[in-house]
Amino acid sequence: MPTSDPPLSAPSRFALFASTEGRILFTGLTLAILMVFALGIGWRLDPDSVLVYTTMTGLNLIIGRAAGMTFGYASGLGHAQVVPLNMLVETIQVMVVYPLFALSWRQLIILRKLQPYVTRLHRAAEPRGELVRKFGIAGLFVFVFVPFWMTGPVVGSIIGFLIGLRPRVNLAVVLVATYLAIGVWALLLNELSAWAARFNHFAPYALVIAIALIVTVMQLLHRYRDRTANNEHA
Repeated sequence: MPTSDPPLSAPSRFALFASTEGRILFTGLTLAILMVFALGIGWRLDPDSVLVYTTMTGLNLIIGRAAGMTFGYASGLGHAQVVPLNMLVETIQVMVVYPLFALSWRQLIILRKLQPYVTRLHRAAEPRGELVRKFGIAGLFVFVFVPFWMTGPVVGSIIGFLIGLRPRVNLAVVLVATYLAIGVWALLLNELSAWAARFNHFAPYALVIAIALIVTVMQLLHRYRDRTANNEHA
């Protein structure tokens, strides 16, 4: 039978919640619970609308903001609905994943099931960390803001941790860059969805599928390169 993770001792629990990362994690989990609770209430009041919000949230988490936001605009939502929700989703991502990584790295949290994910995040962040380190906060801001592959708020927050930024500074830089990036994406994707809708009512949804396929292929290629590199070093 698989063994369960040992419970944290009292001093470990105190160190966890006394740390800045522990408080960030608590805030992130609280926001996540409140968001799920709000969606649950909305589901009873207006299930059709909440289904759109839930799908947009899921696409952001699984595929990325481009797919989630495109789906929102394709479904008839405006900036007032799409932008705040995606800001909230990505804020929760950063405020949960970043402190989990930091606390696991410092062994204040020891979860065996979390270790493979922490290792993947470290492998994604470490090669880019040296480049960001040269430019400090400005480098981290650009890394999060510019929409290249394997950039973004979660990996950016891990890089901020690895280069030694204070948690509050790291969080502030990453979230400000994220919010500005979402604003730029909103302008672009809204126009793109409107352009596609001129040809066919369902064309904007085809954009969502195309984005999902591109991201899936990129993920598969990235994993293949990782396996190849690991085999070469083995």
